Amino acid sequence: MDGNSFGKFFRITTFGESHGKCVGVVVDGCPAGLALKEEDIQKELDKRRPGQSGISTPRKESDLVQILSGVFNGYTTGAPICALVWNKDVDSSFYTRIRFTPRPGHADYTAFVKYGGFSDYRGGGRFSGRITVSFVIAGAIAKKLLRKVLGVEILAYTVQIGDIKAKDMSIEEIKGQIENNLVRCGDPEAAKKMVELIEKVKEEGDSVGGIIECIALNVPPGLGEPVFDTVEGELAKAIFAVPGVKGVEFGAGFKAAVMRGSEHNDQFYVAEDGNIKTFNNNSGGILGGITNGEPLVLRVAIKPTATIGKPQKTVDLKTKKTVEILGKGRHDPCIVPRAVPVIESVIAFALTDLAIRMGLINQVIKLKDG
Repeated sequence: MDGNSFGKFFRITTFGESHGKCVGVVVDGCPAGLALKEEDIQKELDKRRPGQSGISTPRKESDLVQILSGVFNGYTTGAPICALVWNKDVDSSFYTRIRFTPRPGHADYTAFVKYGGFSDYRGGGRFSGRITVSFVIAGAIAKKLLRKVLGVEILAYTVQIGDIKAKDMSIEEIKGQIENNLVRCGDPEAAKKMVELIEKVKEEGDSVGGIIECIALNVPPGLGEPVFDTVEGELAKAIFAVPGVKGVEFGAGFKAAVMRGSEHNDQFYVAEDGNIKTFNNNSGGILGGITNGEPLVLRVAIKPTATIGKPQKTVDLKTKKTVEILGKGRHDPCIVPRAVPVIESVIAFALTDLAIRMGLINQVIKLKDG
């Protein structure tokens, strides 16, 4: 059983449950010599922290990270890095009452079957979005490593909530806007409509999903280990570990199915710097499961939050009779905005593992500026 770990050379193992004592991660394989402080991780955790606005869960968690090992005198040592966040604002009363009536859309039933009724059912336990704290911790380390050693920059943002879509914008425009609104969208006008939609479904006791786009810049060509450990395969595996993800597409994605080859093919040319480039990027920066040096582009579909304030049918696992359940607890009417930094994080640690496997990141790094 190895389902709680990801990666071969930059390997992460996550632990903790929604209402347990803590959530955290062990990162093994991080090179020695990377300047790392708790503040580096904290700024990423603050982006996904609950209770930040009226359109997120009211659960109040400071999510203050503690690094327990693997860092000495401000630098990584090459030993496993263990870091965690303590759970503080926990109320399990509702989950105790519904223990044997699985909530529609949640993993309550499948977890009950898989683990014979022994799984932690409080707040979704191991299947809660709360576990993404550990993803963001690992991602913060990976993002700094990629940026310092390879100059890779990863940027995720909301492009759709429900039927509200953002217009196409440049990377610089998106960078300037995503932290200026509650939904982390690069289009201010669309962001306003998205917030209004989320507030509307919240008042109705319902929820809504959306789409996150992510672009990784300066990704070196050659990443990927075909045929099974392709870039798409490794990224998709990491992304699908995020609760609520229901779809991933790269480049043109499903639109490729209606394009002609003459439209979809990215033709090559030699740039002024002597590097091989393509005129378009329908491939999303990947050919044959290997990065080609163009921006890596992908989109992630996030489902509506499963817990809603409307009566739904379920089954009492003890009596085997159909009953009605009303969702309670503290949940986001839309998890997309808080999922944005999580998607960035899983992409970061997946790319880091591939980069180390290719030999682009050494076991010891030396940085003049720290």
